[in-house]
Amino acid sequence: MVRYVFVGLFVCLAGYFAYFVSFGSSEVIKNPLNNRVKNMANIVVRGEIRDRNGVTIAHTETGEDGKEVRVYDFGSVFAHPVGYMSKGLTGIESLANLDLLSSHVGFIERLVNEVMERKNLGDNVYTTMDAGLQEFCYQALNGQKGAIVVNDPKTGEILAMVSTPGFDPNNLDAEWDSLTSEDNQDGNLLNRVTQGQYPPGSTFKILTALEYMREYPDTYQDFSYECDGVMEYGDLVLACHEGHAHGTVDFKGALAQSCNGAFATMGLSLDKEKWAQMCEDFGFNQELPVDLLYKQSSFVINNESTDWDVMQSAIGQGETMESPLHNLMITSTVANNGTMMVPYIIDHTENADGEVVSKNTPMEYRKPMTVEEAEILKEDMISVVAEGSGYRAASQYAQVAGKTGSAQYNSTGGMHAWFTGFAPAEDPEIAVTVIVEGGGSGGEVAAPIAGSIFDYYFGR
Repeated sequence: MVRYVFVGLFVCLAGYFAYFVSFGSSEVIKNPLNNRVKNMANIVVRGEIRDRNGVTIAHTETGEDGKEVRVYDFGSVFAHPVGYMSKGLTGIESLANLDLLSSHVGFIERLVNEVMERKNLGDNVYTTMDAGLQEFCYQALNGQKGAIVVNDPKTGEILAMVSTPGFDPNNLDAEWDSLTSEDNQDGNLLNRVTQGQYPPGSTFKILTALEYMREYPDTYQDFSYECDGVMEYGDLVLACHEGHAHGTVDFKGALAQSCNGAFATMGLSLDKEKWAQMCEDFGFNQELPVDLLYKQSSFVINNESTDWDVMQSAIGQGETMESPLHNLMITSTVANNGTMMVPYIIDHTENADGEVVSKNTPMEYRKPMTVEEAEILKEDMISVVAEGSGYRAASQYAQVAGKTGSAQYNSTGGMHAWFTGFAPAEDPEIAVTVIVEGGGSGGEVAAPIAGSIFDYYFGR
């Protein structure tokens, strides 16, 4: 008996060791509290962080006194995705900490540096981001509170990630007290792209439409709703944005015109359990494959939910909450023919001589919709921009597919302005999600910002 106990313990120990080597060891090694990593800074000059084209975003300068200073070349433009290291490690500075403090210079150079008591040059980390696009997105928000995130929907590469208001990591020590003060309500240190939680508003109607298609595959195209601006359902009253009357809308027209009454009607006809399961298949109430700090999105509908809960949830209100990055992941799934990719922000690492040390590659996360479903939604999202609420997102260089959102966030009618979409619609190269906090109408505020991003990207 004792022998079997020891054999069992040995098997468990061997299993844990195998798990640690395969998965857990990297987390321990990369932990900023790991003394081994801290000691590496004594013999290695921290490497540079660069954009996808080799433009330097962060580098280390050594003064005459030998003191090293981390310099962020774009100031606040890359603050959230790149992060900082003077008050702990965040962003890419944290994700790539071990890589930046590793050196793969040649043996002879290491030997000479050791004799001369010089530090070795650390490896350089190349991100997936585009410095020009990042700067444009930063300027496009024009100081408003909000976020913009852009990716390649086919690969999951993050091309731009902006959160405002932000901070200048070059002045972080001097501004730390004001940034972390209880009186500061701006959330400068919060990466709104990954950690922001907002009602998605009408951008969520993409998923409501998908579930309706699935439950009524033979009749969804026959859907028709007469909108006079206000939906009355028993004692419940739900208005369309600004009480606008859309007239008679079919399935595609309901999405194009973003008719609340039409989607509330769809929502009331859905199976609550199936609807909730579909949303979880798209990542709601789930951990997401995101390396940066993030918050889970939530969708709270079950068999106990009231009709009002259902009506609100169908239009992206109620208790439904979502981050801009998650919104982009869902949009990109439509663009990528039903396949959701793992978002990533580090492309590869090179040594000081330009030789590739390691490289990340695109990875599929899941396939929450079919190619046929994606094609139908894509056509409907084209109509949103071509003839509906998102016409201000149109680009002179490519056909845009998208969805607007005006998400109410308080009892006084305050609204966040959303737009999410991709282009070219027939063969998407980029997807864009924009939110302007308290901006009002998504079609009037967020859509033109997205349109300018599409124009910049395809017109440069």
